[in-house]
Amino acid sequence: MSTSALPYAAAPTAPSPVRSAGSPGFWRAPFSGSTYREIGYTVTSLPIAIVGFTFAVTMFALGLGLFVTVLGLPVLAAALAGARGFGAAERGRARAQLGLNVAGPGAVKAPRDAGAWAGMRARLSDGAGWRALLFQVVMFPSRVVSFVLSVTFLVTGWVVALLPAYTWVFPRYLDWPGYRVFDYTSGGEQHAFYLESPVQIAGASLVGLAIVFLTPKLVRALTNIDRAAVRSMLG
Repeated sequence: MSTSALPYAAAPTAPSPVRSAGSPGFWRAPFSGSTYREIGYTVTSLPIAIVGFTFAVTMFALGLGLFVTVLGLPVLAAALAGARGFGAAERGRARAQLGLNVAGPGAVKAPRDAGAWAGMRARLSDGAGWRALLFQVVMFPSRVVSFVLSVTFLVTGWVVALLPAYTWVFPRYLDWPGYRVFDYTSGGEQHAFYLESPVQIAGASLVGLAIVFLTPKLVRALTNIDRAAVRSMLG
């Protein structure tokens, strides 16, 4: 038999290797572009997580609710197809903002010319789709926490670190002797504390600088959770 007459399949393309961007040095990190790309990732992750979580929970609940009818299966199949789309978008975000390149899962294998139900059964048995759907659920609380912590530390650090540059604003425009830390009345007695002396202002600025330099470490730890999840659930 001539081997030239045999059908052949193209060799599968090897998946691209997983790589992660290296962390900048401690003293350079607060001014590094990679740090602010990671912060941008945690900030944009919140609205994306809300959409993904809502989609996953709604479609899954709707599919289960309609499972007693024939409509439940197509809804669940659509949920898994949509989850794969969300997963592809998440891998793209991780590649662009975290320097993480993860190969996507293979296509859903369905028998050709076997009808729509065979394709639906293949979709419902798609492990990658179920993992992508689960990703949207389990990562929602983590991304809420990441958003709150990264924004709080970023803003607090720079605002406090730069206090000497704008401390003149308080006595000039607010009639405060300095930055007001607290001011309340208890038991008929007023309690107030202001940062007004050079030593107090300098001390507060040093605390702010410490937060500024620790923020990249915090953000890196938070985004490492996403790196691990993307590798294990979306690859």
